[in-house]
Amino acid sequence: MREILENFGPGQRILDLGSGAGSFPSSMGPFIAIRADLDYPSSPAQNFAQADAARLPFADRAFDAVISNHSLEHFHDLAGALAEIGRVLKPTGALYISVPDASTFADRLYRWLARGGGHVNPFTSAPELAASIERATHLRHVNTRTLFASLSYLNRRNARVAGPRRLLVVGGGTDLSLYLFTYLSRLSDRLFGTRFSVYGWALYFGSFPVPVDTDVWSNVCIRCGSGAQSEWLREVKVVRRQFFLPVYRCPSCGTTNLFSEDRHYQRLSNT
Repeated sequence: MREILENFGPGQRILDLGSGAGSFPSSMGPFIAIRADLDYPSSPAQNFAQADAARLPFADRAFDAVISNHSLEHFHDLAGALAEIGRVLKPTGALYISVPDASTFADRLYRWLARGGGHVNPFTSAPELAASIERATHLRHVNTRTLFASLSYLNRRNARVAGPRRLLVVGGGTDLSLYLFTYLSRLSDRLFGTRFSVYGWALYFGSFPVPVDTDVWSNVCIRCGSGAQSEWLREVKVVRRQFFLPVYRCPSCGTTNLFSEDRHYQRLSNT
């Protein structure tokens, strides 16, 4: 969503829906970001509205864009939430929605560790989800992008999603265990056509200020979860070799990660 948000200008309003304190920094652009969530965030949030996604306290056509970043799977009244998104978004607006694919290893593991993790809507088909969003919001589906997993939710330096016993089963959330998952999942997907690397999808609807890039970004940080294009990582010279394996330092948080070439995983696009 970063590549899209950076192109919105002063005075334009962006609704960050189901975001807690925010799914992106307000400094990303000169636009006005409004955060809305049913639960009040634990940390201070500017321009925050405590609201049910199915009963938003905003006027019709109030927003130039709506961002629903990994929140749709948590909405109990999904139909109501989609209708409200269509109501508060301008007809010329942009809608970005990212969700986990409930059939993937990464999401199944998350739900087992977190005893459901609050996921009440299991999405397993990107085309079917896109069609239902189109019907509810009356916005044209532009494209879908496949999202890769790093299992950053397991990282013990992040907020834990499970008790120590369950976490111990998957390596205790150490960097070494996450490196191992990254290596084995990317290798299996490349050689055997599996989908261990896939986490979910980003879906784009409406009008965007820049073209939507749907190429896969296979490099996802094990600490902060930021994705990066392999070609760009080489250009900014953060890729090096360590113990005969290519690694890179995450530009967002500085964590060392195993490096993979995106071209090897293009076949996973939109799966």
